[in-house]
Amino acid sequence: MSLKKVYLDNAATTPLAPEVAETMIPVLQNQFGNPSSTHSFGREVRGVVETSRRKVANLLNITPGEIIFTSGGTEADNMALRCSVEDLDVTHIITSSIEHHAVIHTAEEICKDKIKLSLVKLDSLGRVDLNHLEELLQTDQKTLVSLMHANNEIGTLLPLEKVGKLCRKYNALFHSDTVQTMAHYKFDLQNLPVDFVTCSAHKFHGPKGIGFLYINKNLQIKPLIHGGSQERNRRGGTENVYGIVGLAKALEMALHDVEAHQKHVQKLKSYMINQLEERIEGVSFNGDAKGDSLYTVLSVCFPKHEKAPMLLFHLDLFGIAVSGGSACSSGSNQGSHVLLGIGADMERPTVRFSFSRYTTKEDIDYTLGKIETLFNN
Repeated sequence: MSLKKVYLDNAATTPLAPEVAETMIPVLQNQFGNPSSTHSFGREVRGVVETSRRKVANLLNITPGEIIFTSGGTEADNMALRCSVEDLDVTHIITSSIEHHAVIHTAEEICKDKIKLSLVKLDSLGRVDLNHLEELLQTDQKTLVSLMHANNEIGTLLPLEKVGKLCRKYNALFHSDTVQTMAHYKFDLQNLPVDFVTCSAHKFHGPKGIGFLYINKNLQIKPLIHGGSQERNRRGGTENVYGIVGLAKALEMALHDVEAHQKHVQKLKSYMINQLEERIEGVSFNGDAKGDSLYTVLSVCFPKHEKAPMLLFHLDLFGIAVSGGSACSSGSNQGSHVLLGIGADMERPTVRFSFSRYTTKEDIDYTLGKIETLFNN
């Protein structure tokens, strides 16, 4: 009898949608010209890139020139922070202790010399203290606020518009890492008070190695990566053409009926919450799991148990893929900086379950059954 395979680690990466692969294959096979070449092969591929850029821009209600294609969310986050300091005269960065390492580690590196770093206070659910944020914004320094839209480990959501309006009030720039929420919510960036947002296609059934940085058209920055005049002189290097095509297709698919997707996944998440509470005594949840939370992520704090130290290993043996936290830190011996940042009980095992459009109720029931077996036997 073959082992059932259940994938519940979609916050780390999602499977490539078949429709996206079908869109990319002709480009891989036939449209091989360099987009910077002036001959017909190059011009054809340049057209493919710019068509994809326009598609992305239309979906987000911005102009094509506000999109810079990158290798993914990490590069986009680095670009937003570093170029704000180097090109936009930022001397003060405000962020939080539970940001993705692409932001917090970059901010710490930038702020080693001359640049001030401030961490905004959080509550036990990982929500930003907006009063403290306003206090930090009351400075004569040119400030960049960098706060993620949804935390990748606990799912807590940031009130983007409120934070953006605070930043506008104090003439601060606002960058939000939207890697976990891009394509899972509709964004009207023309009317949202934000200066930078980031995207990574593999978080919504697109290919790995491609993302973008949105930069408000009123801002002028220089390249983070030099070596060519690509991306309107803002990022050197030959474009990842088939990745760009895949990103645009994946974003289009995700936003086509995003409300139905949200309803489907939220129903699975709520079901899992209810069933865990019924089956596992002492279970609790990190972040605002039952409130204003990213519907694709559920961080579960299990009770102490003799099998707890090997919980992820046991689930893997059952064919269930989950995470103990961010996949980017899975090789680290240190505990989750997010759980530490919200004061979670680090002695209890935590598992992050994350869902996608391909997750089924059968997947959840199978997982619940195996968890119940582990904890109640």
